[in-house]
Amino acid sequence: MTLFPERGDVTRLFPERADVILDAHGHVGEWPDFLIPDPSAAGLVATMDRIGVTAMGISHLLAVGPDAVRGNRLAAEIAERFPGRFGVWQVYNPHHRTPLTLEGVWGVKLHPDVHQCRLDDPLYDPVWELGLPVLAHGQTDSPWSDPVQFAAVAARHPAVPLLMGHTGLWVYGFARAARLAADHPNLYLEICGSKMTGRWIARLVDMIGADRVVFGSDACFLDLRTGFGRIALAPLTDTDRTLIQGANLARLLDLPQPSPTSHRKGRSL
Repeated sequence: MTLFPERGDVTRLFPERADVILDAHGHVGEWPDFLIPDPSAAGLVATMDRIGVTAMGISHLLAVGPDAVRGNRLAAEIAERFPGRFGVWQVYNPHHRTPLTLEGVWGVKLHPDVHQCRLDDPLYDPVWELGLPVLAHGQTDSPWSDPVQFAAVAARHPAVPLLMGHTGLWVYGFARAARLAADHPNLYLEICGSKMTGRWIARLVDMIGADRVVFGSDACFLDLRTGFGRIALAPLTDTDRTLIQGANLARLLDLPQPSPTSHRKGRSL
């Protein structure tokens, strides 16, 4: 499985050290309901360079919205233009049966709420059959993406790594999301969202373990600097921070592993 267009560029960016930072949840493009000051890949790379983010998994917002095929193609073109900096989450629209590939991607991105299709609906079966990691929008009390549906899918497909986007989104659901995920080793909590805090990240680690928590920012929707600041300044051990900010995702994607022997919190925010 090819995770980046040029694997050689990736290995140069991933020396065996603890300062590898992988952002699991990013976007490029525009969205009609939100002001995005800079929707460009170049803008993301500039911020990534400033704070020390090695690579980011992106889905194009056009793909999440009206045109998954064209949006996925645009995301792939961006990854080729910035070798080693972006991994592609190919978006699957269950109503359009979007073509999927094993090559040149990190995995599959699902947004049950935008597509109004429950995460546990059989329409998603082609995604689980593909076997790649899946990042899905999660939203507590949503009829489409409540954490209980993640637990059901994880139990049904134990070989598929499943990232619960936003850890259920709402603060009152964070602990429940962790409890539901606890018994499913293939289910991970991805922590992006404006409601997440460093203290909550530490609580999630206490509840489920640092090896089940994954850093994401939701840039360019949300500010990458703020998203990374939460994990950089969270009350965690260096070993746990290393796992969350890069090592866990590197393991899921079969990338070279950061070493827990030293730690860097990134460049200036």
